[in-house]
Amino acid sequence: MKSGVSARVAAANALDAVVGDGKSLDWALAQSDEGLALNDRSMMRMLCYGCLRHHWQLRAQLAQLLDRPLKKRDRIIESLLVVGLFQLSDTRVPDHAAVSTTVEATRALRRPKMAGLVNAVLRNFLRKKETHKEPINDEARYNHPQWLLERMRADWPDDWQQIVAANNAQAPMCLRVNPRFGTAEKYQQTHAIEGALVAGLEQALRLDVPQSVDDLPGFFEGQVSVQDGAAQIAAPWLLADGSGRVLDACAAPGGKTGQLLELMGDEANLTAIDSDENRLTGIRENLTRLGLHATVLAADASNTEDWWDGESFDQILLDAPCSATGVIRRHPDIKLLRRETDIATLATLQERILNSLWPLLRPGGRLLYVTCSVLSEENEAVIRRFLARQGDAVEDRVLHAYNIRDLMVEKVLGFQVLPGTEGLDGFYFACLKKASE
Repeated sequence: MKSGVSARVAAANALDAVVGDGKSLDWALAQSDEGLALNDRSMMRMLCYGCLRHHWQLRAQLAQLLDRPLKKRDRIIESLLVVGLFQLSDTRVPDHAAVSTTVEATRALRRPKMAGLVNAVLRNFLRKKETHKEPINDEARYNHPQWLLERMRADWPDDWQQIVAANNAQAPMCLRVNPRFGTAEKYQQTHAIEGALVAGLEQALRLDVPQSVDDLPGFFEGQVSVQDGAAQIAAPWLLADGSGRVLDACAAPGGKTGQLLELMGDEANLTAIDSDENRLTGIRENLTRLGLHATVLAADASNTEDWWDGESFDQILLDAPCSATGVIRRHPDIKLLRRETDIATLATLQERILNSLWPLLRPGGRLLYVTCSVLSEENEAVIRRFLARQGDAVEDRVLHAYNIRDLMVEKVLGFQVLPGTEGLDGFYFACLKKASE
């Protein structure tokens, strides 16, 4: 199969798995990566991310170009057509190359009888490119499902368009410099890295152009890790009053675990748990790279009787399972796979975990509740109900670590980083303190 055609075939198969079968993009990419040359793999990934970011707009355009909807058995051709439209409207691929490789991909998908249709649709789009109709609804205009748009409008009446725009943009690559090796500014200067420092986060460096970790100076020696700047807020905030015995709950993939240990130093006493045994492998590998140690357990944070040894923790980081609506730009499949009914289910789980972990915290200790969601039902509402039930819990609103207030929106309960602020992901934080006996 010709180079370039393979990328289109793989992209169509991956999109079909996400849109048609409800698979995650990560899963679909892993299946489609097999056997692809490096340049085809990069092209395939770019096409998949772009097509999912602009899913509703591209599908609306396709509907305008087809005389009648495609039959269910031709679903893969619909995905291939979307790949073709995205190339013609949003990439630098020359028009003739986009059309010819996409038509050839039709044959590679063993649908040669559809090649004429694919060719006609793409050429028709080119003829009408400058005069195509405006999106007919908000989903096509903003490339988000209607239910999520309504939620964001309700929760963020002044900011929802900023959130939508950030969600539809490509996420930058951000580094966390290990403080044992200095600040992000020192790392940038030492290695002549092209990027920008993040105000208020002295270990964060946002790269101008993403690059492979293989090319990052000192990565395999533990000098630097890949972690969004908003995620870097949690560890120094939690440890502002000292470390002691720390629990990192729902720890995978382990970025915050590594940062906590970097800040805690040689006397670190940290337990990291996650319910998914497979994801713990990544945590252990990351700690090995950083030269750090923690007790890593496969454990359900909502069922502490199965794993807690009875000794209280001084600090608890709860990075709660959530809708991930603050990191859509990194995972655009969230817009298609998440359902509105998921939000209430997730909020119930978040409260259950929070209630289960609270007895593990010593009097005077602090728990930092974190989500990568922008929806109040998972954030403020969870904290409000928790505080109403727990007489020994109060919110600690003092921002001890770094000058981070300008990065966040102050809520009645907790603080929110909105997606796109200083190039950061969307994160919510609420610091809870247990009354001393």
